[in-house]
Amino acid sequence: MRLSCADEMLLLNGCPGVIGLAAVFSGEQPDVERVRARVAERWAGLERMSCVLDRASGDAGAGRRRMFGRRGDVRWVVPGPFDPAAHVTVARSKLDDLWAESVDRPLDGGIPPWRLLVVPDAARGGGFALALVAQHALLDGRSLATLMCSLTDTPPAARGSARSAPLARAGLRAVAGELRTMTTAGQALPLHSPEEARPSVVVCELPAHTVRSARRHPADGRGATLNELLVGAVAGALRAGYGPVREWRQREEPVYTAVPCDLRARADRRDLGNTLTAVRVPLPVDVEGPVARLRACQAAMATVPERAAVHAGVLFPAAEAARRTGPWVIRLLTGRGRRSCFAATTTTAMKWPGGASTFEEGRLVRTVGLPPLRHPGTAGFALAQAGDAFTLTVVGNVRPDDARRLADAVVTEFETWARTAAPSV
Repeated sequence: MRLSCADEMLLLNGCPGVIGLAAVFSGEQPDVERVRARVAERWAGLERMSCVLDRASGDAGAGRRRMFGRRGDVRWVVPGPFDPAAHVTVARSKLDDLWAESVDRPLDGGIPPWRLLVVPDAARGGGFALALVAQHALLDGRSLATLMCSLTDTPPAARGSARSAPLARAGLRAVAGELRTMTTAGQALPLHSPEEARPSVVVCELPAHTVRSARRHPADGRGATLNELLVGAVAGALRAGYGPVREWRQREEPVYTAVPCDLRARADRRDLGNTLTAVRVPLPVDVEGPVARLRACQAAMATVPERAAVHAGVLFPAAEAARRTGPWVIRLLTGRGRRSCFAATTTTAMKWPGGASTFEEGRLVRTVGLPPLRHPGTAGFALAQAGDAFTLTVVGNVRPDDARRLADAVVTEFETWARTAAPSV
């Protein structure tokens, strides 16, 4: 099974590539054998969960040819069904510690690159958690949510197979504009040198009333989506943490965030793999005032669906066709993405797709995401919603204390919006 263009770019981007999603439940920790039995019942028929990367054998030269040559590309193979006993284990640490331990440790060992851990002391308002970690090359965020949702006592019914509306045809002007945006230089987060960067993970909670109040602003508009709020809060956090962009390196380049976009049609929501793209959005760090920044983010985010359609309808098919001519295509596509200035941050808002859920009658309390660790000078932000519980995870590859400061600044930005009685620019 050939890797998709998205799979291959994620595999070759030079990052650890570990992502995760945890579901925190009330009640007592379930027996690990019962969890394994449910995993076997619900996931055994999913081919993607038994896929292993077929890498080169033999000498290093042959391995390089196998990985990058025309006739020896890395492929997904299914040597047999996955073994629940090897993949489902009990964690030895709390959830926050598990995230910190996992973020820079790629999963390998010759078995499918995913693990499900039963976390005994989840904290975060629950009694235990089920935490799924995987290599991003195998699964994207939507896949993690689909899989975790399928383990609940009553999984949501599958959607119908009605044909979804086709993507709008992108014009040459839209394609050219997106290519310009993708190749424009940007800035990484300020570091004196890459050597001072340290991986760090911070998890914090956002009160539901704060988020609900923040979503009503700007008050004279339509209100804000969770994604818009997160992007706006990150822009404010960067300003609070590092000052205006013009002071970072005395350059004019903007700071970009990468916004993941799910490209699945309605009929394909349960498909596993990497059916996604990332749209590069400029962050209004230099705009003064939280509400003014939010307005700027809303304007920028309004273009994201149309731009994602350009990726799906034109750029990805072109890349898939071109890469058949040789490995240089993927090297070209991943070259800029390997540089931290391409996107200083990633911002992902995720909502639990299953509504009220239980596991062995334990109620779902919240979900906690783990965005991937990227290059020095970057930070990833994931805001997960499950019912009225909102949980922010910040993964930093910056100075040791910066992830905590950025997380606190994001929360402060939400609180500022929540207490703003009227819009002020």
